Amino acid sequence: MRAVLTRVRSASVAIDGQTVGQIGRGFLILLGVGPNDTRQTCRFLAEKALGLRVFADENGKMNLGLEAVGGQVLVVSQFTLYGSCRKGRRPSFTGAAEPQLGEALYQAFLSDCAALGFPPQHGQFGADMQVESINDGPVTLILDTDVLMDSPRRNGTC
Repeated sequence: MRAVLTRVRSASVAIDGQTVGQIGRGFLILLGVGPNDTRQTCRFLAEKALGLRVFADENGKMNLGLEAVGGQVLVVSQFTLYGSCRKGRRPSFTGAAEPQLGEALYQAFLSDCAALGFPPQHGQFGADMQVESINDGPVTLILDTDVLMDSPRRNGTC
């Protein structure tokens, strides 16, 4: 699984002009599912993402997590995180999971977030969505379970 996690002051997702998810301070998580991802991968990523300490403490250091700041979570499915721009000018998305697996693990990720104490606002899998955010910092991190689960000390990806 791949996620782009952004610390936000606020974020929302709309479908056909109607807001379907909205948060204040917290994390906007764009979530992509790969063909080899499993429930274990899903739970691992949820724990990793929601456990990050990227909010400033009283000394201005990124030392506080979501719980400490009363943060919220907005999750939006994003199969394009598995896009490849290696050849030509049009991205290929063959590296993404098939829609049935993608949707199942997207739903599982939402459930895992709720089970960890952060019931997420969210978009709709496969929908054409408009996402707005006011980024805070900005702080944006890339989480890739292919990297995280194999080598937790690898540079460049959390």
